[in-house]
Amino acid sequence: MFHEYKKVIEEGDLVVAYATPESMSVIKVSSGEILNNRYGNFWHSKMIGLKFGSKIQSQTGTGFIHLLSPTPALWTQVVPHRTQILYLPDISFISLYLDLKPGKVVIESGTGSGSFSHSIARTVAPTGHLFTFEYHELRAQTAKQEFAQHNLTDVVTIEHRDVISNGFGRNNIADAVFLDLPAPWDAVAAAKQALRADTIGRICCFSPCIEQVQRTALALNEHGFTDIRMFECLAKNHEVRSVPLPNIDEAISGNKINFKAIANELKSKKRKMDIDTDQDILVSKPLDQVRGHTSYLTFAILAPTDN
Repeated sequence: MFHEYKKVIEEGDLVVAYATPESMSVIKVSSGEILNNRYGNFWHSKMIGLKFGSKIQSQTGTGFIHLLSPTPALWTQVVPHRTQILYLPDISFISLYLDLKPGKVVIESGTGSGSFSHSIARTVAPTGHLFTFEYHELRAQTAKQEFAQHNLTDVVTIEHRDVISNGFGRNNIADAVFLDLPAPWDAVAAAKQALRADTIGRICCFSPCIEQVQRTALALNEHGFTDIRMFECLAKNHEVRSVPLPNIDEAISGNKINFKAIANELKSKKRKMDIDTDQDILVSKPLDQVRGHTSYLTFAILAPTDN
């Protein structure tokens, strides 16, 4: 379901129970089961037959949730964290720079919590494939079970393997390689062997420390990779508010509009209730603080060698 879409919820489907951006959970719909959260009790049986995206009230009518179709983007927000995961700013940027699209073959190491794996699978489906490797056996087994539950086994092959010591075991098949390892420079040689020789190969290494970037760049250069670049993705959130549309006479006269005072008025519940929605406009303001650093992204390309 993570790379396909359906309209109606059926028995056994995975559903993202969305209450707020900070309150989401994944459930497997099963008759007789009940979802309990801070907004009330929700019977699974009443979800069956509803369309994805439907709003459903709790048994007492005191709260509600939305029933969303699972997607890689939502999974990134609810995935059980077995390791540090990639988030959407990095995922989207990596997918663009690695030129991921349907039909591509990708090698990933390590799998970790599988956040990026789900996004790769949806991007390369239905004709592409992801080979993902995880050196930690329990994490590999857990991820394998999740891929099966999410109907991704036709797109994803996972293997418990130490690629630093044993390589990928696959040569000349991949369009792109993604390395999320403590020492990615030790896997560059294996990555070169795994990339196709008849077309441009692309690689990305995800590293939290600049010293790792330096060693990786040296290894990439030694093995014939070119166009080596490093990026850091920082997300800046915007706060969206509804404010009254300024009076046209005030605007024509040039009187200064005090938006700060208007915003303060909006904090009053009474003021919010009295606002004429026909006279409101949406405005946004970037927050003063930018989300902290996650990791550096090092990219490179490998020119084709087949004559």
